[in-house]
Amino acid sequence: MRKFNLKALLSLWAALVVTLGLLPSDCWASSPQTSKQLHSSEDSSSQIQQHPFMHRAVLIDVGHGGIDGGTSFQGLLEKDINLAISRRLYMLLRSEGIPAVLNRDQDYALSDDNRWHASRSRHQRDLSQRKQLSHEIPTAMIVSIHVNWAKNSSRSGGIVLHQPEGRSTLLAGCIQRQFNELYQLQHTFTVGKPFYLLKLSEVPAVIVETGFISHPSDRQKLTSRKGQVEISEAIVKGIISYLTMYE
Repeated sequence: MRKFNLKALLSLWAALVVTLGLLPSDCWASSPQTSKQLHSSEDSSSQIQQHPFMHRAVLIDVGHGGIDGGTSFQGLLEKDINLAISRRLYMLLRSEGIPAVLNRDQDYALSDDNRWHASRSRHQRDLSQRKQLSHEIPTAMIVSIHVNWAKNSSRSGGIVLHQPEGRSTLLAGCIQRQFNELYQLQHTFTVGKPFYLLKLSEVPAVIVETGFISHPSDRQKLTSRKGQVEISEAIVKGIISYLTMYE
């Protein structure tokens, strides 16, 4: 009696399975060889399977939120202004073909999403959650949106803080130039040494103080639709200027 070669039969069976398409597609995704081919492929459909962001995105860090209202003036809360401007910024960037993502699109504290940081401090969990997102998606830069306040109500205009690093400095300068045109002032961008997000971010990061809520004219701009669009447009122009020079 002729003996069957078990190894040959198994090889034949595998070939038939592949030919007839009997295995589900997600099985092939787990194959080391197929995975390697996906990572090396230039086909856009393969890239989408790897990650929803095909290119590095502008991460818009929406300052404060939830229980943390930020600075305020007579019932106006910074967290609400930050969110309104950030939403407009997001839409403008996307309309320019620049990938962008918001780290919050509603009024809640990012510390509520943090289940991995053991600290009891809500503030520390909030900050670490903001930083963590830049590791979870391909990030080109972080633009953190905030509102300023000063005891001296004559202080006004947008001010940009940056890391002590070349790319961050360049990004800050590009945005600051647009703010100075918008507010008709001559503010200088500056290193934001004490800020957690700037100290620990591994990508270019800036904190954008969009105006002083304590100044009447700034406050009107910060809270009106027209003013929020103007502020967002200034930031987008700054980002585009940076990308034109650096990327």
